[in-house]
Amino acid sequence: MNWLLVIAGALVGAPLRHLTDRAVRLRLGPDAVLPWGTFTVNAAGSLALGLLTGAAAAGAAGERLELLLGTGLCGALTTYSTFSWETLRLAEDGSPLLAACNVLGSLAAGLGAMYAGVALGGALWG
Repeated sequence: MNWLLVIAGALVGAPLRHLTDRAVRLRLGPDAVLPWGTFTVNAAGSLALGLLTGAAAAGAAGERLELLLGTGLCGALTTYSTFSWETLRLAEDGSPLLAACNVLGSLAAGLGAMYAGVALGGALWG
């Protein structure tokens, strides 16, 4: 029955990813040079997973919550495939510097958000 928890989390995470990406694109307009929607969901998902990891390390989150929020919600919210495709598109469209900025910025934001989330989760529930 654990798979139901993953599905339930994904049922929220996937539409949340789509809506967030759409909202960011509408806000920035068609002239945005970087894929900020994907950047946003990946950073937000890293922060959420960090919070969950910090809570789990402090004993405040169990396996079921990790399946629901970590694997289900965060797994469907974040997207490595879209990040890769958008980066490739930037490089193929003659913007290798923007492609490199997208990779480095996304990695830095994701890792930074994860570390911040773990620290915050440990402070809140530790």
